[in-house]
Amino acid sequence: MSLLTSRRVFGGALLAGTGALAVRQLCSTGFLRDRRRRRSRVAILHEDSYDGPLDRTLIEGLHLFDLNLRGKTVLLKPNLVEYIPGAEVNTNPRLVGAAASAVLALGAKTVLVGEGPGHQRDTVLVLAEGGLEAELRERRIRFVDLNRDEIRKVPLETPFTGLDCLWLPRTVLTSDLVVSMPKVKTHHWAGVTLSMKNLFGVIPGVAYGWPKNLLHWKGIDRSILDINAAVPAHFVIADGIVGMEGNGPLHGAPRNLGRIVLADDPVAADFVCSRLMGLNPLRVNYLAQAAEFLGNGTPERIVHLGEMLPPAMQPFAVLPELAHLRL
Repeated sequence: MSLLTSRRVFGGALLAGTGALAVRQLCSTGFLRDRRRRRSRVAILHEDSYDGPLDRTLIEGLHLFDLNLRGKTVLLKPNLVEYIPGAEVNTNPRLVGAAASAVLALGAKTVLVGEGPGHQRDTVLVLAEGGLEAELRERRIRFVDLNRDEIRKVPLETPFTGLDCLWLPRTVLTSDLVVSMPKVKTHHWAGVTLSMKNLFGVIPGVAYGWPKNLLHWKGIDRSILDINAAVPAHFVIADGIVGMEGNGPLHGAPRNLGRIVLADDPVAADFVCSRLMGLNPLRVNYLAQAAEFLGNGTPERIVHLGEMLPPAMQPFAVLPELAHLRL
């Protein structure tokens, strides 16, 4: 039996009762590498409307992190699922456009926007109907369909799905900085869909079908962990100006949150976003596990560069079976 196979057998046995404790045991035995930095940085920015000065807000917010973008290729990965009139399903196109302009203003050589929608096979249709095509055309930003990009094989070092590798888009793997731009939403299976769940969109439909069937069969929580370990986002710009509550990620109701969340750690970003939603991130299975090895979730390891978390938030509405998530 190879070392990789033995690691997967051992890891699979520990993960039989999947949870943060099982992940902690994998780390303590050396079968799972602890990738957490000592401190993660998060900035909560107030922005009440998509008609506000988004370019300026993001430039000022990015300055807080002192990012070195000079000469780099940046890939912005929004949440683009499908267009449903009147529903806050996708990352707002104005925020995506503003992020592209802000990154260029800070010295990036190239900015790309890429996504691989999991529901709608016609990516061009989603782009046009949702308004992102026009926004990117006006700002002269190129879009890459990650569902149909050239793919490369990436071995997996983590045991959650039991897969040996993932096939991933070349554009994602060759970009200097990958920025996850989720829409802040509840999720009827995962609990919340934020920057980590957003990386499901880098999984190419040409290899995994629609809606990335193999990884759904392996389990959404487990797949989120393997994907984020294989191709982690370097930065987060989360669209919480208007989120979605209730029966997300497609059929929920809009919820005005008035926040943009920036972070240099997707786990920390998702913990902070969950708390802004009035939900307990430690009760979201994949977030509790991710905080054991992928990124920081404990308050003492998260530095707030913008405003602090408010002492109390009106919780987002959730489905009855997810009521335990509410703070």
